[in-house]
Amino acid sequence: MVENEKDLNERDLAKEAEEKSALSEEEILSQEETAEAEPETDELSEAREKIASLESQVEESESKLLRVQADFENYKRRARMDAESAQKYRAQNLISEILPALDNFDRALKVEASDEQTKSILQGMEMVHRQLVQALKSEGVEEIETVGKTFDPHLHQAVMQGEEEGFEPNTVIEEFQKGYKLKDRVIRPSMVKVSQ
Repeated sequence: MVENEKDLNERDLAKEAEEKSALSEEEILSQEETAEAEPETDELSEAREKIASLESQVEESESKLLRVQADFENYKRRARMDAESAQKYRAQNLISEILPALDNFDRALKVEASDEQTKSILQGMEMVHRQLVQALKSEGVEEIETVGKTFDPHLHQAVMQGEEEGFEPNTVIEEFQKGYKLKDRVIRPSMVKVSQ
């Protein structure tokens, strides 16, 4: 029995030694895991910082891209509008230079012809005048209506004021020089006399 007790004691001691060694291995592993976890935590936080930095750079780049796209769309719209405007009013300078000649035609046509030769010349001038007016109309030029109309400072240039029976105040009484519009733009306002 003593031997059995001795065997039992030895077994108990061996078990305890195994348990101690198992515990010490677990402690060693736990210490190693803790030691490994600290560097992982540092690496993890560095990776998270890098991800956050990259995400902010991506957001900034997307924001810049959207602004550039918006600016480009605005540029295209302005360029299209400028091109349409240039096409619409392409003849404005030429028309502005032709208007004084048209005024001179109007003045010349008011002359009364006394003989056949003058009548013939006036008839030829009327034909040229009609063709010139027709050519201007085909480009979108139209005369601004004046006499009897309400004075509009966008269309009329008042050079005189006077009282005249039959006209309400602020009404155009007389036209001194014709005004013209090209489509919806005033090329030259009419010079007029306005009632008080």
